[in-house]
Amino acid sequence: MTVYVYVDNSNVWIEGMRISAVRKGMAASLHEAMNLRITDQTWTYDFGKLYELICPEGQQIGRSSLFGSRPPANDSIWELARAEGFEVFLFDRNAANREKQVDVGISTQIMEDSFLHMKPGDQLLLVSGDRDYLPTIESLAKRGFPTRVAFWEHATGNELKKAPIDFIPLDPAFEFITKK
Repeated sequence: MTVYVYVDNSNVWIEGMRISAVRKGMAASLHEAMNLRITDQTWTYDFGKLYELICPEGQQIGRSSLFGSRPPANDSIWELARAEGFEVFLFDRNAANREKQVDVGISTQIMEDSFLHMKPGDQLLLVSGDRDYLPTIESLAKRGFPTRVAFWEHATGNELKKAPIDFIPLDPAFEFITKK
């Protein structure tokens, strides 16, 4: 079995900043942090640790992709991802500084890979909790490609936590993936 990995960098980072804000007492709960848009702007994650967590040694990895908005020039996560064998896909933000094209880019690549590269028994690993991916996941399931979703518990749509999807919460590994 080969695992195809797709990571939504912005979602991992933003929701991790919310968890950090709650842990540091900046918000009373994740609900409050989400509703009031409270984040710990100093928090970041170690991509190498995330990779180690989601792609353990010995697992056959197919195409691995990291998606996100164009970063500042000094952001090293993209080079680290490339060094780990990830393809990096960057998109410009719109005039209102909002992220665009990332979710559609991920879904499009997943579907393309499922037709061009995946073989029966291969599996999708999505690191994002957005329900927008549900139609893509359902389409893959109909064709016999199972999906694992690894993401923050509070930010994962309930539909992505139910069988046949295998949900893996990142929350227990918060300290492990936090950049020191």
